[in-house]
Amino acid sequence: MDLKRKLSRLTNAGPGSQARAPVDTVVETPAVEARAQDAAVAPIPPVEEAGTTTIAEVLVQALRKRMSMDGEGTDGGQPPETALRTAQAEVADREATRADGLVDLREEARRRLAAKRGGAADGPADPRVEALRQMLSFWAERQGTASARKAVAPAPEPRALPVEARATPHGTVHVAEQVYAPDHRHGTAPVAAALDVEARLVAGLALHPELESVDFTRMLMLDTETTGLAGGTGTVPFLVGLGWFEGRSMRVQQLFLRRMGEEAPMLRLLAERMASSSCLVTYNGKSFDWPLLRTRFVLNRVPVPKELPHLDLLHCARRVFKHRGEGARLVHLESKVLGHHRVGDVDGSQIPELYFRFLRGTDGSELVPVLEHNQKDLLLLAALMGDLVRRFQSEGSEQQDPRDLLGFAQVAERAGDAARALTFAKAAAESGGPVGIEALVLASRLCRRSGDCDTAVAHLQRALTFAKPGQGAVLHLSLTKLYEHSLKDLPRALYHARLAAPVELPEDHQLRLERLERRLSRQGA
Repeated sequence: MDLKRKLSRLTNAGPGSQARAPVDTVVETPAVEARAQDAAVAPIPPVEEAGTTTIAEVLVQALRKRMSMDGEGTDGGQPPETALRTAQAEVADREATRADGLVDLREEARRRLAAKRGGAADGPADPRVEALRQMLSFWAERQGTASARKAVAPAPEPRALPVEARATPHGTVHVAEQVYAPDHRHGTAPVAAALDVEARLVAGLALHPELESVDFTRMLMLDTETTGLAGGTGTVPFLVGLGWFEGRSMRVQQLFLRRMGEEAPMLRLLAERMASSSCLVTYNGKSFDWPLLRTRFVLNRVPVPKELPHLDLLHCARRVFKHRGEGARLVHLESKVLGHHRVGDVDGSQIPELYFRFLRGTDGSELVPVLEHNQKDLLLLAALMGDLVRRFQSEGSEQQDPRDLLGFAQVAERAGDAARALTFAKAAAESGGPVGIEALVLASRLCRRSGDCDTAVAHLQRALTFAKPGQGAVLHLSLTKLYEHSLKDLPRALYHARLAAPVELPEDHQLRLERLERRLSRQGA
């Protein structure tokens, strides 16, 4: 076989192909292919380098070995030395061609880079490139404008915690104080109006007879900020807000717990203030604030102060404003009843975490809004107390929400003040609708207790004019009882009894009808 042809087959075998070897030939094609690929990627090292062998030499040696084994000659073919030179020339030509291509690619890349950088480039600039540049510039400018519009206002400057260390015989207490002028208003209500309340009205509004003997000029407003709402031994009041009146000015004092070791001195200072006060005024303090403080007194081995009469405005607010159906949260009453809307107030659920961060080493500026929140709560207590008592005292003479008038009427009824309850009920009845119906039923009940049954019937008859179809059965039942037992008008009682069937059990309704019919028959006889 021609030596040149064999060499050509072996050197031209590309990736994925195999050169056919003669029978009984040692197959070295994979190694040859790998070396051929390496030769196509990297330049062939010089033959003169020590320790290196060209691919052509390897091929010639393999062919010589095979020829010696097979006994083949050149048969007129080229000698091995000539084949070696030919193979080297072919490889050199291929490398030169590949190098020329790489040079062309490098030159093209340099030209494009120069054009991108604004340098001189071969040929005129492409107008599409310039249009693309302008479009990208426009988009970048537009995106920057949009980002500027959405930019968040810079964070406010950190404020120092407005507390000062005060030395006491029992240790250091950190205190913040502020005095509010007599004309200070919280929303629409003056804060100093809490001084003008009558103890009798407060006791009736709170359904707490013990408050009738309290001197409310010495009352103490109390509100705490704690590390949680769970209560128990694991909850710590880190801020105890106190408010009392000096003349007609209100002083707000806040006892702040900078570290847990200061709790006992803080509690002793609280006990001293309570000793000079006549009662506590809180919002949900009967269920949360005072039980928690009492637990802290015990845990810190501080004598628990004598418990004072306690006015919890939450209970009053629930009874008065329950018909609004909007709940009795303090901030809700602040906006809906007093017309005061807080701006930038801290969320109560975040207060414990803010204090924990302070204990871990923050500068305390995050707690400034917490102190302000506590101050507003104390002012709200005084303003709400004065506003509630003023409304209760007015007996509906001023313009109020009919739902609130009905609430005051029901509170007065429970307090045993029938005259005030009737006045509020009549005022609430002017609105009509469901509130008017309920107010007239209350007025009828009050009149019946006082013995004025004719007026009681008149209130129920008026309520029937407000009732929608299917809603008057309860009123008919009340009229049945009045006519049968109080006015002894059995025909009218039987008439209304028949209309009261939807609200009675069938057996009870049938018994009532039979009883009235028997009494009518005996009366006729």
